[in-house]
Parts: sequence; structure tokens; C-alpha cells
Amino acid sequence: MQLDAYLHFNGNCEEALNFYATALGGKIENLNRFEGSPLEKEVGDDAKGHVMHATLVAGDLKLMASDGLPEHEHHAGTDSNVSLSLGTSDRAEAERVFKTLSAGGKVTQPLEDVFWGGRFGMLTDRFGISWMMSTE
Repeated sequence: MQLDAYLHFNGNCEEALNFYATALGGKIENLNRFEGSPLEKEVGDDAKGHVMHATLVAGDLKLMASDGLPEHEHHAGTDSNVSLSLGTSDRAEAERVFKTLSAGGKVTQPLEDVFWGGRFGMLTDRFGISWMMSTE
């Protein structure tokens, strides 16, 4: 069994995935738009270019995402009890990713040494997604 994160956006999915690809050192794969799909008739002209489904791959990490249909509007970061947790043994990489993800967002706990060992920090990125970062 495998669990993958699926993020929902309201028209800025591609922008968010490009941001995450930079932050995580990944690549966007199989980006599909509503235009040209069987769902094209269910979205307005202004949403035809929105992302119907895409996958970002960075090493073993996989994020899936979509702008979704207009009637299923999502508000990332509101009324959510989910955070994406990243872990690495490379402290320099943890610092880089944490700094990049927090740009334009809000650090809720700085990435710092913690009593259980390693480093830990939390943030909400500029798209409203909550992240946790930990190192060994």
C-alpha cells in the first residue's frame, strides 16, 4: 500500500507545482489541462487552461495536484488538519528547502535543534499548504 499527497488549488496549481519543483529539486510530470479533456465542457473558458491533474516527482517524493472543477473550490490551509512532512539527513538540504518553501509564506516554527535530536521546523507556504521539515 502507498499513500500519496494530492493538493487542490483554485487556478494556481501550475504556479504552485513550479514553486515546489524548484524547492524540492523535482520535475513536473504528466500535466493535463481541462482543455482537450472530456471535462472541458464542465469548465468555463477562463478555466480551460487550468490543471486537471499533474504529478511532481522529486526522488522518492511524489505530489499530485489539480485546480479541480469550479464547483469544488478549495481553500488550502483553511480548516485543514493535514501537513506535508519532509525528512532528510542532509542538514544543508533541509535548510535550503525550508527557506525556499517559506518564501512568501509564514514560518510557524523555525527550523532549529530540538530536544529529541536533529532539527525540526514548520511553515505554511504562500499557497496555504502546511509543511513540516525534520533532519536527523
